[in-house]
Amino acid sequence: MIAISGARGVGKTTLMLQRQKEIGGIGVTSLYVTMEHPYFYNHTLYEFMAELYKMGFRFLFVDEVHKYATWSKELKIIYDLFPDFKVVFSASSALDIYRGEADLSRRVFTYKLPGLSFREYLKMRGLADILKISVDQLLKEHIPLSQDIVNLDGFHILPEFNRYLKNSYYPFMVHLEEKDYTIRLSQVISTVMDTDMAYAEDYSPATAHKLKKLLAVLAMSIPFQPNIAELARKLTISRDAIYQYLNHLERASLILALRTEGKRVSLLQKPEKLFLENTNLAYGLSRHPDKGNLKETFMMNQLVHSGLKVTAPKQGDFYFDGITLEVGGRQKNNRQIAEIKNAFIAADDILNGFGNKIPIWLFGMLY
Repeated sequence: MIAISGARGVGKTTLMLQRQKEIGGIGVTSLYVTMEHPYFYNHTLYEFMAELYKMGFRFLFVDEVHKYATWSKELKIIYDLFPDFKVVFSASSALDIYRGEADLSRRVFTYKLPGLSFREYLKMRGLADILKISVDQLLKEHIPLSQDIVNLDGFHILPEFNRYLKNSYYPFMVHLEEKDYTIRLSQVISTVMDTDMAYAEDYSPATAHKLKKLLAVLAMSIPFQPNIAELARKLTISRDAIYQYLNHLERASLILALRTEGKRVSLLQKPEKLFLENTNLAYGLSRHPDKGNLKETFMMNQLVHSGLKVTAPKQGDFYFDGITLEVGGRQKNNRQIAEIKNAFIAADDILNGFGNKIPIWLFGMLY
């Protein structure tokens, strides 16, 4: 049994349908179903599954599983009674896929599907097929790596990077004009806030409106350093509710929270900084997002989705695996990180780096 979580629009449904075709074709040994279908108004998932099993089906792909009230309990029964039946299900990342009446955590392999990296964007656009690089490679070999990419024919890296930041994180960009992409992105944000988040405890349309205002603040900040008491006052909700909703926004892949190294992560721990989950959201929420915020948001996004544990250092912007990273413009110097061992600068608006200064776009090749 496999669970796939991820933001709306990153391709969970497409991924399941592609896999279904690979294993023998639609309606032969496998079936795709969404739990939003009216069939499940008066039928159970278990009954449906038992009938499929008798007919020879051995693969089931279940979308929007959280829209079905007893999904956790019935998936547990299915897993235990039909050991040779393989189930893949997707859930809104606004919810804990292990939450429910039954404990699925020992039965399920969970994967999170992020949006496109800059490397994946270049490949999907047919501009370049660049191999994924490791952090160690990037830090040690960034000069030849960036030179090889810059010298590729057919495109210019900096204009494409700026396009990626604005409207190319979600795979549906490949079929849409820029103006239509912005509309679709607004629909994604609204669906998450108005529909997916509605499954959270004590959530209401009034809360949704307040959190949309919070997201707009994040889009304009450099980045946002939360004052929980002030947020509670402005949104007229309790401090505990603020922590709860920030947690929901993070699970919904609308924000990323940067926390201090060494502190135990808990629901009531104040993040050092809050970022939007990706830079496209900034353009979806503001016509003129802050440029410095965009670069830090990009860096946080790419580092986290490449599997790194990223924390807030005392000096610099990001810390991971013994590395301190400072994000800045092309004129950024070493003054702030001069005394720090293994410190690097991720610089904007440069094609090639030198020394410990690395083009920021190169970090988009990590996944």
